[in-house]
Amino acid sequence: MTVGRAAALRRLGAAVVLGVIAAFGQAPYEFPIVLLVALTALMLLFAKTVRPRQAALVGWGFGTGYFMHSMVWIVSPFLVDAPRHGWMAPFALVFLSAGLALFWGGAFAFSRKLSANGWPLILCWPAVELLRAYVLTGFPWGMFSQSLVEVMAGQALAWVGPYALTLWLIAAAVVLGLPGQRTARTRGVQAALALVTGALLVLPPRAVIAPMTDHHVRLIQPNAAQRDKWNPDMIPVFFNRQLGFTSAGPAEGMPPPDLIIWSETAIPWSLDLAGTALEEISAAAQGVPVLMGVQRRSDTRYFNSAAVLGKRGEVQQVYDKHHLVPFGEYMPLGNLMANFGIHGLASREGNGYSAGPGAKLLDLGEIGRALPLICYEAVFAHDVAAAPERPAFLIQMTNDAWFGKGPGPLQHLAQARMRAIEQGLPMARVANTGVSAMIDPWGRITAMLPLNQAGYLDAVLPAPRRATPYSRSGDMPVALLLLLSIMLLIIRKHRRDSD
Repeated sequence: MTVGRAAALRRLGAAVVLGVIAAFGQAPYEFPIVLLVALTALMLLFAKTVRPRQAALVGWGFGTGYFMHSMVWIVSPFLVDAPRHGWMAPFALVFLSAGLALFWGGAFAFSRKLSANGWPLILCWPAVELLRAYVLTGFPWGMFSQSLVEVMAGQALAWVGPYALTLWLIAAAVVLGLPGQRTARTRGVQAALALVTGALLVLPPRAVIAPMTDHHVRLIQPNAAQRDKWNPDMIPVFFNRQLGFTSAGPAEGMPPPDLIIWSETAIPWSLDLAGTALEEISAAAQGVPVLMGVQRRSDTRYFNSAAVLGKRGEVQQVYDKHHLVPFGEYMPLGNLMANFGIHGLASREGNGYSAGPGAKLLDLGEIGRALPLICYEAVFAHDVAAAPERPAFLIQMTNDAWFGKGPGPLQHLAQARMRAIEQGLPMARVANTGVSAMIDPWGRITAMLPLNQAGYLDAVLPAPRRATPYSRSGDMPVALLLLLSIMLLIIRKHRRDSD
C-alpha cells in the first residue's frame, strides 16, 4: 500500500468516527455542542486534502458515519415482519446512509475544486442540504438544525429557517477549524465566535409565557405496536381502547374537549368499509368532532387520509396525504416490482398509496382552521409552508410505531417542534405509540404522553404568534443567496484559471 493511499484510508476512518460523534447532537442525546466540535475537527481533516477526490472521501465518510448512527432506527420497519423483510435491514441502513452521504461528499469535492483553501464549503454544504430536501421527493431527516430545538439558537428558525441555521453551524465550524493566517486578531475573533456560538448551543431559549386559547384538544394514544396493529385478535383491543379514551370524562379542572384527535391509520378498516365503527366513534365522542387517521379507497386507488367525523359518524371533511414515503407507502415502478414480490413496507399491493392533491386546511369550527400533516409530511418545512392560507394551528397525525422504541420517534418529535417554531404556530401532535404532545409556537412541549404508553391527554391549545419572517419568505432567500454566491465563485475560478 502506498503512503498516499494509507493516509487517505486514515482520513476516511477518522471522518467516519467524527460523523458518529457528530450524531450525538441529535435526539435522544441532543448535544449540539458535540456536533459543532465534531464539525470543527472535520475541518482539520478537510484541510489535509489536496484533490477533489480526497475531499469527497472525507465528506462521504463523515456523512456515512453520521447517518448510520443518527438513523439506526431505520432498521425497525424491516423487523416488524422479520421473516419477510428482516434481511433488508442492514442493507437499508448501510445503503441509505452511504447514499445520503454522497450529497456531502459532492459538496466537499466541489468546494475543493473551487478553492484550495476550502472556504466555499460554507456555501456548498448547505446548498446540497437544500437539494436533499427535494431530490427524489426529498429526505431532509437529520439536518444539523434539527439538533437545536432545545437551545437558544433554535429560536432563529422563526427568522431564517432550517437551512440558514445549517449554514451558520457550518460557517462557524469552517472559521474555527480551517487553518489560515494565525494572528492575534484572528485568534481573538475565533475565540469570540467560539464563545458566542457555544452559548447559543448550550443555553435554553428565553422563557416566554405562551398565551393560551380557551380551546381544549384531546389526544388519543393507543400504543398499538406495529407487529400487533393488524392482528385480528388485537384489532378489537386497540379499537375499544381508543373508544374508551374518547368517551372518558374530561381531566380534572378542565372542560370537555373541543376536538378529539386519533392517530394515523387509527382503525384497520378503510373509510368506505368502516361501517358502524364510525358511528361508535362519534357516539363515544358525545358530540365532539373527531379527526382520525384512516385509509381511504376510491375505485382501485388507496389514500392515507384524515377524516373529520360529525355527531352521527358522517364524514364531513377528508384530507389525503400528498407527500408519501418512497419504498414505504409506495414503490417506484411498483407494478413491476410486485411481480418480483417486492412491496412497500406500509403500502398496498403494486404502486401502494396514491398521493393527494396537496396541502389543505380543515375547518374545525370554533377552534379554527388547521393544517393536517400526516407522519412524514412534518419532516418538510416547505410542505407546511405550502398551506393555502395561514392556519390557526398545525396537527400532526403519525404512526411512529414503525420507528421502534429508540431515537426515531424522538427525532420525529424534534422535527415537529421545528415546524411550530418556523411558522409561529401551535401544533397538536398525535402519535400511535407516542410521543403525543401539545407544542406551543416556540416549539416547547406544554403537555405530553410519553413514548410507548397508552392513554389520552386533554391539553389547552396555545394561541398562535404573529406570522414569522420565515413563514412569509420560506427558503427562497437562502436558496438565492447560495445559488448566486456559488455562481460568483465559479465565475471567479474560471477567470483565475484563464489568466
